[in-house]
Amino acid sequence: MLKQALAQNGLIAILRGLRPQEAAAIGEVLYAAGFRVIEVPLNSPEPYDSIRILRSTLPADCLIGAGTVLTPEQVERVKAAGGQVIVMPHSDPKVLRAAKAAGLSLSPGVATPTEAFAALAEGADILKLFPAEQMGPAVVKAWLAVLPAGTILAPVGGITPDNMQVFIDAGVKGFGLGSGLFKPGMTSAQVAVNAKAYVAAWKALR
Repeated sequence: MLKQALAQNGLIAILRGLRPQEAAAIGEVLYAAGFRVIEVPLNSPEPYDSIRILRSTLPADCLIGAGTVLTPEQVERVKAAGGQVIVMPHSDPKVLRAAKAAGLSLSPGVATPTEAFAALAEGADILKLFPAEQMGPAVVKAWLAVLPAGTILAPVGGITPDNMQVFIDAGVKGFGLGSGLFKPGMTSAQVAVNAKAYVAAWKALR
């Protein structure tokens, strides 16, 4: 499911700080721009409510998930809210297994090849390369040379329309976009402008 969504558009919206009362409007402009994966980090205000609203508002081909998922209990709450994707800053096996047992797509955070192989062994769908600022395209290229064929690395952290090309050249097929796309207090119109810029860059570079 997650890989199919990223095949349409490899950009993942990370809406840290999103409030439930703005979730529908922000989600709609992101979908209109072409985003098909939207993540609400659990350290946002009332994140489960925002996940419910996004899932009930947006078409079925847009996957809604949660980020900064740290425990198996949170996995269950995300599923109950209608979430379909679990995104983690780390690779805790307990959380990985809970997500797979719940039938949810999974994107754990990895910062070493050891973590990457371990996460794939637990059923990770894609790997969140985090923090991307400390990695760079040379690391991506080296990892992809040894990871199983078809592994998708999605850098997160400091990704802008201007630096996407070097990662794509290294083999990246997706990105997680945070504060460059959305910050608390932004209007839906402002998010729409940022979303269109990212999507235009993605299409032009692909």
